[in-house]
Amino acid sequence: MNNSQHRGATGRSQVRRAELIAIGRKLFADTSYDALCMDDIAQQAGVAKGLIYYYFKSKRGYYLAIVEDSVADLVARAGGDTDLPNAERVRRTIDGYLQYAEHHHAAYRTIVTGGVGCDAEVLAIRDAVREELVATIAEGAYGTRSVPPIARLALVGWLSAVEGTTLEWIGGLSAPDQPGRARLGALLVRQLRATLAVIEEFAPECPAPPPSEEPFETAGDLAPVTGSP
Repeated sequence: MNNSQHRGATGRSQVRRAELIAIGRKLFADTSYDALCMDDIAQQAGVAKGLIYYYFKSKRGYYLAIVEDSVADLVARAGGDTDLPNAERVRRTIDGYLQYAEHHHAAYRTIVTGGVGCDAEVLAIRDAVREELVATIAEGAYGTRSVPPIARLALVGWLSAVEGTTLEWIGGLSAPDQPGRARLGALLVRQLRATLAVIEEFAPECPAPPPSEEPFETAGDLAPVTGSP
């Protein structure tokens, strides 16, 4: 096989693997991990079971690949727009995070809660995405991804609250009085603002951004909102 044929075969394999992951994301969105066997997965995916083993080795390998793909999607949604001003990037990061959770309930729950039975590898993936999101927020707030331990702890605490709040939010999206994404985003940014002020007290080398850089600074963002964002 010449180089161009090899690249073509590799490209087709990557496309096929991505297709199987997309199918798996839909399957595991509606059905629990334990409720799906490989025969069920292959049947619903419309492929031979051996093809899934070829790409992923096992059901667990398939599931981990799906989790990693979901994480990559979440990070891409939350961490893009690196050329924006810092304050606007913070707002976009939080909105992208909420947007992902809003449209990918099952994947978000898996990422945040650690997946099947607190699987160690899924937990490691979750921890990695938390580190990336904390670094993204720190860069937006301070212009650097590296902050003192006390500042990192405060940001991790804020992110943990965001995770719990978001889980509660997506669980009640059908309620008529549930806030939309923009309103919830405004709330989370204000809470972040308070966290940054506390960080400044404990770590003066990490000053909170001035009020002029507040991502959500208009009263309209906190006005009553109903319906979709």
